[in-house]
Amino acid sequence: MNEALVPQAQAAVEVVDAGPEEQVVAFQLADETYGVDIGSIREIITWQRVTPVPGAQGHIEGIINLRGRVIPVVDLRRRLGLPPVPDLTNSKIVIVEHAGDTIGLVVDGVSEVLRVPTGAVEPPSRMVSDVSTDYLRGVAKVGDNLVILLSLDRALVKSAEETERLGGGI
Repeated sequence: MNEALVPQAQAAVEVVDAGPEEQVVAFQLADETYGVDIGSIREIITWQRVTPVPGAQGHIEGIINLRGRVIPVVDLRRRLGLPPVPDLTNSKIVIVEHAGDTIGLVVDGVSEVLRVPTGAVEPPSRMVSDVSTDYLRGVAKVGDNLVILLSLDRALVKSAEETERLGGGI
């Protein structure tokens, strides 16, 4: 083997570090792609019967029994002010851990896990969003696509007004 070619071959396969990145689980809501940090995801399950809870907030779909645990289920479409889907049987429930609670999030579908460079995330613009930007962490540019990154801290925490109106309930 020609020793002069070895350094060139090694240089050709050198890996370029793109910097810090995060992994997000991408899911669909109303023809848009949203993402949540993979660290908060526990599992993804198919739709199952949800038991309604009387007096619950409008975005609470109800509760489910997941292997003996009672889990509240949030309809993300309603929480984000998106139009509802009349039939949820094709929906998925993303089980997340947030602030010590296990919560199910109803989404239209789950597509993939994405690696998002932190430099590709921009703050949301209040001018172009159909969803309240209070619930958004940012918008990630992934290839030619945009992924709306949700802040679970903001999307799942009840406002003081909601808590008072419901007497601290679900």
